[in-house]
Amino acid sequence: MKLYFTIAGTNHYFGQDFMEKGMPVCLEKEPDNVHDREAIKVTMEGLGLVGYVANSPYTVLGESCSAGRLYDRIGDTAEGVILYVLDKGVLCTLKTEKKPENREPETREPEEKPETGEPLPW
Repeated sequence: MKLYFTIAGTNHYFGQDFMEKGMPVCLEKEPDNVHDREAIKVTMEGLGLVGYVANSPYTVLGESCSAGRLYDRIGDTAEGVILYVLDKGVLCTLKTEKKPENREPETREPEEKPETGEPLPW
């Protein structure tokens, strides 16, 4: 299932005129953000911070996930790709989603009795 998100607040950084379809973006959770504990900043290589994942019904475009809905679906960082650059924001798709942990059950090798070499009963 594709997940979409909107980059908001670009006017506070570098604007969005330079952004184009296909450009990669990086998402990084910002849990210490004093304005929003579910803030996810959006950065681009060579520029740094370019905006935030929209977290308001007024800034989320189309079928985008808000930062709050996206927050638990990604790890500390994730990657996205720009789909559309619009007047009211930049619509992107999530490229990497947090994968469920596939943890194998722990197995213990039996220890041997030093004097006989026989395995211990656990």
